[in-house]
Amino acid sequence: MAGESERLTHLGTGGEARMVDVGAKAETVRIAVAEGAVSMGPATLEAILAGNAKKGDVIATARIAGIMAAKKTHELIPLCHPLALNQVVVDIVPDEALPGLRVTATVRVSGKTGVEMEALTAVSIACLTIYDMAKALDKSMEITDVRLVSKTGGKSGEWRREHGSDGASTG
Repeated sequence: MAGESERLTHLGTGGEARMVDVGAKAETVRIAVAEGAVSMGPATLEAILAGNAKKGDVIATARIAGIMAAKKTHELIPLCHPLALNQVVVDIVPDEALPGLRVTATVRVSGKTGVEMEALTAVSIACLTIYDMAKALDKSMEITDVRLVSKTGGKSGEWRREHGSDGASTG
């Protein structure tokens, strides 16, 4: 079995799942950025940007869904702590090269645990909302590249994905 310092923090000594005790950890400002994309046909992107989706404003709805999802991450992901988030920003921009929409979520908290899961949840739900809102136009849309881009704060400090990296680097 791995040494104490190598053990996964969400596993007890017998291998059972447990919520990590963060009571003794220092409060720090923690920020996480995640990204993802929804690729679609050019006509679908054009319809979304023109406001011609039957369900309404796809981008505004997806942005609100992402923000709401970040706030409810602890209700969706087992063992996540409920956090009083300071800020959640969800940016959705068109990318003609996909074609599709790129989604970025930035989440900030002053607390004892990180917000990587909140950022990833915000991106995931924003992408799913885009799909739901536009599926009548294009059922072949694909949600891709959902990943953590960076995180700061806490004992482990700063981590940043290198451009084009699989994430194995630290910054």
